[in-house]
Amino acid sequence: MLPPQASAVETPRRGAALFLSLPILAWALYDFANTIFTSNIVTIFFPFYLKEAVGGSETANQIAGTFITYTNALSSLFLVLLSPLYGVWIDRTGRKKVYLVPFTLVCVVSTMLMGAAAGYWNTDRTLAGLPLPLAAVLLLFMIAKFTYNSGLVFYDAMISDLGRGKEIPLISGFGVAVGYIGTLVGLCVYPLVGDGGFHRSFIPSALLFLLFSLPLFLWYKEPPPKPIAGPKPSFFSGYREIAATFREARSYRAVFLFMIAYFFFNDAVATAITVMGVYATGVIGFSTTKFILLYLVSTVSSIIGSFLFGYVTRSLGAKHSVSLVALVMIASIALASLAFSEAVFWAAGSLYGVAMGAMWVTSRTMIVELTPPERRGQFFGLFAFSGKVSSIVGPLLYGSITWALADYGNIASRIALGSLLVLVVIGLLFHLRVPYERERA
Repeated sequence: MLPPQASAVETPRRGAALFLSLPILAWALYDFANTIFTSNIVTIFFPFYLKEAVGGSETANQIAGTFITYTNALSSLFLVLLSPLYGVWIDRTGRKKVYLVPFTLVCVVSTMLMGAAAGYWNTDRTLAGLPLPLAAVLLLFMIAKFTYNSGLVFYDAMISDLGRGKEIPLISGFGVAVGYIGTLVGLCVYPLVGDGGFHRSFIPSALLFLLFSLPLFLWYKEPPPKPIAGPKPSFFSGYREIAATFREARSYRAVFLFMIAYFFFNDAVATAITVMGVYATGVIGFSTTKFILLYLVSTVSSIIGSFLFGYVTRSLGAKHSVSLVALVMIASIALASLAFSEAVFWAAGSLYGVAMGAMWVTSRTMIVELTPPERRGQFFGLFAFSGKVSSIVGPLLYGSITWALADYGNIASRIALGSLLVLVVIGLLFHLRVPYERERA
């Protein structure tokens, strides 16, 4: 089979010729696979497990929210320490799959061990006041989240090997849309859970992640690795190169400004994803079953939004598309934080689904358009770095508000969610200053 980039021709491919080519289909199926992990574990069942183990009253629910956001923030901290190296690895070797596979496998194993610790480890011992099985689940979740996000750096960078020019936004939109279909398949584990025993979803979710990752493992053929001239660089030399790239990025004004904007956008996205389940059930009053239905509706909205915005981006350009997505996100967060009826929250969840799916499509395309091809791997590493720093700040902000105002009950969660509005507005202001020439991009 030809290398992925050999199939990319000057004349853009359309329809089945583009989406059903083997490398692109295998790449999209990995998005299908990893979305099962993010939806089942990060967004739904791990937060519900913590609420079940820690929560109960309104005050306890705020503490559960703090646990959720702090564990996510800590996993992102380790990613911040290491993700700058990943882009350097890509640019030096040309390899992505060789790193993606082990990160995925560690994530799968850690998730399975979460299920084993929560369901089968019975002990009265504690660690820092927490039951030892619960402490183990928290630690394993941080490992799983860290390795999942590490793999995404290499996965996202693969897109530049799959197509050229106007094919990129279509491929990006196709991948995200297929990914959100994975959300629907992942929810097939819900009958194992019901209204309790949320840990029973961990092991089957991990197995589904592994199953649908296999096409990428087996079918994707990346380009031959680039030869490295001179002595092999040391592992830690990557930090010096990233520091130099960051200084150089400041001379790429458009890239630098968008990196700041993306920091704030991702801050809001990452935080909302982690808390939406507990917020819907604890604050709005949704049952677990009703939240699953809302999540399905949001997922369908994400599928539509991601696929649609592939074409919107091709038509309007990446910059205008990102601005439009930011406005949709502002509307959805405002509705959710002020919602005092289920109907309003349904509307907010649907709008947020559109914004969440479209943000991945438009931002990935914006990065490809703004970065020089020979440095694209390092810039993807920098954007991952920016995104993961924001994945610390946003959850810490939300968790600190819920912890400090826990005695006020659900008002704490409303204020914490409303604080994300400020982040999106700041991101939009930076984004509007990004120099952008559509024809040149």
